[in-house]
Amino acid sequence: MSEGRRRVPNRHVSALDHDGEKSHNGAPVTALSNADLEACRAILAQGSKSFAFASRALPARMRDPVAAFYAFCRVSDDAVDESATPRDALARLSERVDAAAAGRPESDPVDRALAWLMGAHALPRVPVDALLEGYLWDAEGRSYETLSETMDYCARVASSVGVAMTALMGVRDAETLARAADLGVAMQLTNIARDVGQDARIGRLYVPRAWLREEGVDPDGFLGAPRYVPGVGRATRRLLDHAAVLYARASDGIGRLPRDCRIAIRGAGRIYEDIGREIRARDLDSVGGRAFTSTARKAWLLSTAVASELRKVERTTPGDGPLAETAFLVNACAVRGPAERGST
Repeated sequence: MSEGRRRVPNRHVSALDHDGEKSHNGAPVTALSNADLEACRAILAQGSKSFAFASRALPARMRDPVAAFYAFCRVSDDAVDESATPRDALARLSERVDAAAAGRPESDPVDRALAWLMGAHALPRVPVDALLEGYLWDAEGRSYETLSETMDYCARVASSVGVAMTALMGVRDAETLARAADLGVAMQLTNIARDVGQDARIGRLYVPRAWLREEGVDPDGFLGAPRYVPGVGRATRRLLDHAAVLYARASDGIGRLPRDCRIAIRGAGRIYEDIGREIRARDLDSVGGRAFTSTARKAWLLSTAVASELRKVERTTPGDGPLAETAFLVNACAVRGPAERGST
């Protein structure tokens, strides 16, 4: 499951922002206190509504790792995005991750949670580093000229989460990780399509600039005065069309996940894909307003995921490899050998 990155004006105080003492002696962290877990759950509850809603359908054994990973994503995002010197903040975060990976997390719930994920759940390091790089790209105002460049960004801020979550489920075969990465890109393209106006008003543009120029829209002029014009709508539709292809690809991999995780992941995909439906229903205007799905609609979509799982026939033939933009994640995290097919 991959929520993808969206800025939320909500400050989470964490030792990720300052120097702290180490809280362990270097041995792998194999347990996390109830107090630390509660702190992580609180961050999840205050964050993404769609992510939190879908996570309720996960089995009990996955809920705490999910909350812990989300908490790290949230506070590290804030640490880079709100720093006057993003590269310094990233270097500081890398030190914190190094300490957690070595079993010597600093004295903060999120640090200890990350060490627990790495020690007890074998969370790979590569998606964590990729996520931090994506945060830096935001803080430094990176420009995206082509769809591939936009998807490079999606790989870092969303596919990284999907690959990490799949690894936390205990699944590390390349094909399943590739489909998880597809779902991350699809969700993030949907986020981008939904937030065209909101992002532009804070000086960010993820819609490929080349697409806008093809539509007669000057990207810098749009950033200076965001307003809906048909050309922006057509570029938004192209994002959703690409996302739709990736949602379909990702669906093939869900049957390879542990049985007790499939409904949550299928439901999360359907909730995000439904945001695209709402955008289309608004005549592709994501500048004048922001599409959303109601809680009742989310519940219904989750129920359709349950029904689909009951009648789902697992695909056993090989699928496509990873996208070029996500291959570095899949290749770094995959365990070679027979695919691991969950059955719990």
